[in-house]
Amino acid sequence: MTGVLPDLRLRQLIAVGAIAAEPAITPEQVQPASLDLRLGTVAYRVRASFLAGQGRKVADRIAEFEMHRMDLTGGAVLEKGCVYVIPLAERLALPAGLTAVANAKSSTGRLDLLTRTITDGGTEFDRVPEGYHGPLWAEVCPRSFSVLVRPGMRLNQLRLRDGAAALTDAELAALHEAEPLVDGEAVIDGGLGFSVDLKPAEWDLVGYRAKPHAGVVDLDRIGAYPAREFWEEVRTTEGRIILDPGAFYILVSREAVTIPPDYAAEMAPYLAMVGEFRVHYAGFFDPGFGHASAGGKGSRGVLEVRCHEAPFVLEHGQVVGRLVYERMSARPERLYGAGIASNYQGQGLKLAKQFRVG
Repeated sequence: MTGVLPDLRLRQLIAVGAIAAEPAITPEQVQPASLDLRLGTVAYRVRASFLAGQGRKVADRIAEFEMHRMDLTGGAVLEKGCVYVIPLAERLALPAGLTAVANAKSSTGRLDLLTRTITDGGTEFDRVPEGYHGPLWAEVCPRSFSVLVRPGMRLNQLRLRDGAAALTDAELAALHEAEPLVDGEAVIDGGLGFSVDLKPAEWDLVGYRAKPHAGVVDLDRIGAYPAREFWEEVRTTEGRIILDPGAFYILVSREAVTIPPDYAAEMAPYLAMVGEFRVHYAGFFDPGFGHASAGGKGSRGVLEVRCHEAPFVLEHGQVVGRLVYERMSARPERLYGAGIASNYQGQGLKLAKQFRVG
């Protein structure tokens, strides 16, 4: 059956060497519908972001753009505003019919840590063509905070597809009618639209804005950093805020979203014409996210927002992004939030797991 490959199929591909790694892949890397990718032992500071280009290798392009390299073995700081290319531990030998797409993990996006996957011969970020045989690399650019990284850290993830997986709008509407995907009216246009919540029911806190001169974040230190040292609270009683150019915000969707067990989803941008800002679309939504079968009652989508050239008024209920639903080729053995470490099941407005509020 066509669709996104579940955990069992991923383990089968690992067993036959279609997905390989040094050191060997661990069980914790296999998620319900994706595989976490791990950083290797060296980071190359480069002058600019790049793609390998058709017929060219990433290693050869690094030789063109490298400024210096860092051993990550004992931990190293990736500085805010700099671009690094890091070989990943995993490599692929995709069978015929399989393609792959990569994306940053949720915590990576909430740190404003731009992380994209590149491949030999690649002409697009985060896309792996059918039949690809070769290494994987991560381009990492810290935008708001400098970060301390080590080998084995998992900043991005890979999802494999067998054939076409995305639902049409008609199929998505039928799924919503059979099993509501949001707690309210569904806005369906190239996916399931979601809007921003700037009128919370209980208080006036609507989000957080990254402070411009904060310290280093060690990605292994969960709950170690007081949020107030890195984030400013964003409050409003008017149902609108003004986004400052260049600033990074954590907001939350008005809708509580559900991903049924036989489906997965990917966050995608809405329309560039809606305003001079961008909702960061890091993250896959695994089967079971917000679903009752996995202990959920609908989960809000956290929005990572960056304003561009001009200040922009963002208003309550404004549609800012969409979820593209995809069918699974089979139901996963485990669902998001059911027996696995799922940091964001049942979430509302929530910062990355390295921060503590209060």
